[in-house]
Amino acid sequence: MNTTALIRPAWTPATIALMVIGFMVFWPLGLAMLAYVIWGDRLDGFKRDVNRATDGIFAGCRKAAYGASSRTGNVAFDEWREKELERLAEERRKLDETLTEFDDYMRELRRAKDQEEFDRFMAKRNKSTAPTTTRRGKPTSGLADEA
Repeated sequence: MNTTALIRPAWTPATIALMVIGFMVFWPLGLAMLAYVIWGDRLDGFKRDVNRATDGIFAGCRKAAYGASSRTGNVAFDEWREKELERLAEERRKLDETLTEFDDYMRELRRAKDQEEFDRFMAKRNKSTAPTTTRRGKPTSGLADEA
């Protein structure tokens, strides 16, 4: 996922401006932008789920439409092709799982970075607001007492 995109599901100046403009032009556009900012990070998983569901639907349509003509008449070739298609489907599933794992890793990495920045901010804030104690009078040293 590209986190440097101008329009991403986060509260950035660009998304806020688009939301305000959307509300001014036509309120459903502003509402859609607000929904994207709030729930946009869930779109990747939703898109993947929809793609998987529609792949199955359209694959079934393709098989129904081309069922008779998809067979070449050569049994050995047809069996080899089916095995290769199954192998490719398995590879695709593995790639999808890897993508999901990587997305989870990047999400955790961003969370850790945000936590580190927040901790640094709180440490700096607590350091600057800590009460300072000053002693009244001159500090005495061991040399002044000997004289």
